[in-house]
Amino acid sequence: MSDTNNKAKKGKLDSIKEFANESRLLAALLDRGYNASRVDLPHSTYDIVVEIATRDVIRIQVKTVSPLKSIPFTSGGRGGVDRTYRSDVKTYVHNTETCDIIVGVESLASNGDQEINFYFVPTLFIEKLGQRSITIRKIPQAKNNWEILDRCREMRFVYEIFGRLFK
Repeated sequence: MSDTNNKAKKGKLDSIKEFANESRLLAALLDRGYNASRVDLPHSTYDIVVEIATRDVIRIQVKTVSPLKSIPFTSGGRGGVDRTYRSDVKTYVHNTETCDIIVGVESLASNGDQEINFYFVPTLFIEKLGQRSITIRKIPQAKNNWEILDRCREMRFVYEIFGRLFK
């Protein structure tokens, strides 16, 4: 199989996993009583919206926890197998303008039938951290902590949760 075909196959599998993880998070939100919906805007910088109060929504970007156990804070890099990579112009680090929170989804089985963990990382924290990713071992307080989702825009709360990591 050619290198292009291998890249195409990996890209397709990555895309499928991302979609599955968005669905896993959406199902978990709905199971917990949140009014949530997938965003059907192809150029959006977030994947899911959650209504937390009348006319107030949280914008969620879903990321897959990598095999090295890290959560990327970047987007815009995947462009298909025929894309020519001339620069990182399209790649960006998420911030409070692009979404309110990144949720890293960790599935502890290749088919998603075992434990699934959600890591809640507010973009308020990402802006202060100044990194493109973080390993989940550095943020155990974010694991399945649904309160972070509800309060991701409150700087004082975010600092209480992630304070030791703020720069």
